Amino acid sequence: MRQPVPDPGFLLDLAHTPMPFGKYAGRVLIDLPEPYLVWFAGQGFPPGKLGRMLQAVYEIKVNGLEYLFEPLRGLR
Repeated sequence: MRQPVPDPGFLLDLAHTPMPFGKYAGRVLIDLPEPYLVWFAGQGFPPGKLGRMLQAVYEIKVNGLEYLFEPLRGLR
């Protein structure tokens, strides 16, 4: 079975999409603090694309892969 091909635009979306609500409204998703993302993981991520994006940022941060975001920060 073939592995799905990752969408390179998805990481760019993480670097350009602001959080639309809550305490960190307006902050770009990749700049959300890890404890906030952990809270979402416990409460449940919102439905749809935003939830998938928040879950991706959560997974990247809790697995120590934040270095993936560094090249994206220069693209803003």
